[in-house]
Amino acid sequence: MHVIPAIDIKEGRCVRLYQGNFSQSTVYGEDPLEIARRWLAAGATRLHLVDLDGALAGHPVNTDTIIAIVRALPIPVQLGGGLRTEAAAHAAISLGVERVILGTAAVEDPEMLGRLAARFGEAIVVGIDAKDGLVKTAGWTEQVPILATDLATHMASVGVKRIIYTDISRDGTLTEPNFAATGALVRPGGPAIIASGGVCTVEHLAQLASLGVEAAIVGKALYTGMLDLSDAMFAAQ
Repeated sequence: MHVIPAIDIKEGRCVRLYQGNFSQSTVYGEDPLEIARRWLAAGATRLHLVDLDGALAGHPVNTDTIIAIVRALPIPVQLGGGLRTEAAAHAAISLGVERVILGTAAVEDPEMLGRLAARFGEAIVVGIDAKDGLVKTAGWTEQVPILATDLATHMASVGVKRIIYTDISRDGTLTEPNFAATGALVRPGGPAIIASGGVCTVEHLAQLASLGVEAAIVGKALYTGMLDLSDAMFAAQ
């Protein structure tokens, strides 16, 4: 199982939110590129970038920062936040982003996800963000009456090969992942599942691996020092 450090970008800085609440953010670095280099030096093999401003605006905002990271680092980058059109997805891929993550678009225009998956294959990832089992969109500000499990099934049917599942109630809390909800998305022959939200110990990584999860995104636990990236990656081997 892979461990992927997260870099969430808000107003050009590296921050972490508490349960997706934009009013409860902690700044962990003024320069996201410097943070990216730190995780590279610690052994990261991939980075998870989120344009938080873009998620709220509905279109990419921190593009210059993202370009700087993509160009400076020799490891692949996956990007989410504000990517809601075919043009936005194509533009991100053209910048050198290996995987683009679409969440709101998966709810509002699932057929578009099918077209993107057919064109770009595994470069297209769907982000399913949920609270109490129900999907939230638009930077986690709008709840829709769709179960995370139903959205995952629909995305699989249109050809999506990979899903990032975030349990919003666990994100940034340093508690534990929602193992039951995450495990419910892992299905034989289905999309690969990447877990996000609440991962903060090597035991959490081991339990996620036992569920058949492909990777885990880790954020706040790394920034607070609760989890060491090198230890996490060794434990996940």
